[in-house]
Amino acid sequence: MLNRSGLLLLLIVGAFWLPVRHALAQDRAREVRALLEQRDREIKALLGDKETFTDRQREQLKDVINANIDFAAMGRAALGKYWDELTPAQRAEFVEVFSDIVRAHSLSNLDAYRSKVTYDEITVEGNRAHVVTTTTYNEVEMKIEYELGYHDGQWWVHDIILDDVSTAEGYARSFQSLIRKRGFEVLMERLRERRDKALAESGTT
Repeated sequence: MLNRSGLLLLLIVGAFWLPVRHALAQDRAREVRALLEQRDREIKALLGDKETFTDRQREQLKDVINANIDFAAMGRAALGKYWDELTPAQRAEFVEVFSDIVRAHSLSNLDAYRSKVTYDEITVEGNRAHVVTTTTYNEVEMKIEYELGYHDGQWWVHDIILDDVSTAEGYARSFQSLIRKRGFEVLMERLRERRDKALAESGTT
């Protein structure tokens, strides 16, 4: 049991640490907000008419939209327990094909990026952050949430939740169901076909 001196020391340390922890969380919340605001500004600066985009403009916009997404983390969440069963080569190919699909589809609705964005809540706990935003376009509001993780010296988006529907969970239901029924190689065959079709539709070779 702690004696009186030990208890007093704990109270002093706690009284010092709690404000420091709160200040660190506030600093990191500002980092997260600055990251998302910068991304939004860069996207809006590149936005134009999808039909008149050059290949270079199209690739620039895809790069900005997807630059801060951690596809490995999102893909790992989508595969769940099956991720641990894969070889490093299988994981690498899965992440590559998965990211190609997401990137190819990222320009399918440009109006979504023209929306006005308000940041309603940013919560930081250690190396995890949760952001709640409201986007407004043509007087229609949509709630978009971001789950982020801090690693390799920066914040990365691990999941995007549109109107309470998790992107990672949506992929998880589809991918894991197919793996259970047909196996991982069948999933990869379907994803490769899906990637080729998405790239063709987006005008990317």
